[in-house]
Amino acid sequence: MLISQRPAEADDRAVPGHWEGDLILGLGSSAIGTLVERTTRFTMLLHLPRMPGHGEGTRVKNGPALAGHGAEAVRDAITRMITTLPEALRRSLTWDQGAEMSEHARLRIDTGVQVYFCEPHSPWQRGTNENTNGLLRQYFPKGTDLSAHGADDLAAVAAALNGRPRKTLGWRTPAEALDEALRSAQAGVATTS
Repeated sequence: MLISQRPAEADDRAVPGHWEGDLILGLGSSAIGTLVERTTRFTMLLHLPRMPGHGEGTRVKNGPALAGHGAEAVRDAITRMITTLPEALRRSLTWDQGAEMSEHARLRIDTGVQVYFCEPHSPWQRGTNENTNGLLRQYFPKGTDLSAHGADDLAAVAAALNGRPRKTLGWRTPAEALDEALRSAQAGVATTS
């Protein structure tokens, strides 16, 4: 579905659980996936290691995406990461129209997250993610091999970003804002039981 069909609550950031995602690309087809929650600005980074056989011999036409950021690898990484959250914080994901999201229907089935796509050549429609990617380039400069960073490195960078106070959050950190959203979601479940 196109971003124009996304619920209004995602646009006005009134309800947490609406995410924006993208890939940061580096040398040698290396990549890191990014997920940013629109309301809290909480960031999760997806480790996308190269697959066995990458760079060995001639690439098979229409063969598997060995760079580690093909559709199946991205779907699996998003599923692993986003399913750690309660359902109330898994409402939607907005992505660009890259081939890495061609498994979006399966992602929706596996996670319950509705996937929306920006219009072509409109990265500004995922502005929260674009701003976060700019911050991430302080840690992962353009023109570098991103495969050098393991899952622990990515977790440390995400923790640094999530611990950084933001003016737009009233100088709270994204981690504090997400914690508040989690407590609200749990309180909502407790009162409806």
